[in-house]
Amino acid sequence: MLPLLIKRTGRTPWPAAFDLLDKDFSELLERWPGNSEGATGAYPVDIHEDDQHIYVDAELPGFTKEQVQVSLEDGQLSITAQRQAEEGKGEKHLSERRYTRVARAFTLPNVVDENKVDARLSEGVLHLVLNKREEVKPKRIQVR
Repeated sequence: MLPLLIKRTGRTPWPAAFDLLDKDFSELLERWPGNSEGATGAYPVDIHEDDQHIYVDAELPGFTKEQVQVSLEDGQLSITAQRQAEEGKGEKHLSERRYTRVARAFTLPNVVDENKVDARLSEGVLHLVLNKREEVKPKRIQVR
């Protein structure tokens, strides 16, 4: 294919080759999970705990707090973020920011107090602090 491009364009094949690669890569991205209506992508998460809490940090860059939904029911933690494509800003020459939906779900140990959860979105990271129920927290016994 490249020799034909050289003869037809009269120049080196590299610009045309890059155009072909860009076109093929763009088509691949359009079909990638999270880039089309109804598709769901994933995101990186860190989970750790201490005696009092379970901590969850989820990377959700570009999402606002209104676009993030967190639910905790029967030990199942679900985090979903969704944004719609922007519309009506004149003629588009490049459109890579499309409808995006990412979701993850985690089964937590039966120690979380579902009524005591703190959720904050800061600089693209969702920080959750899940309190453990009092009856499962370690008890300190005073030695006399």
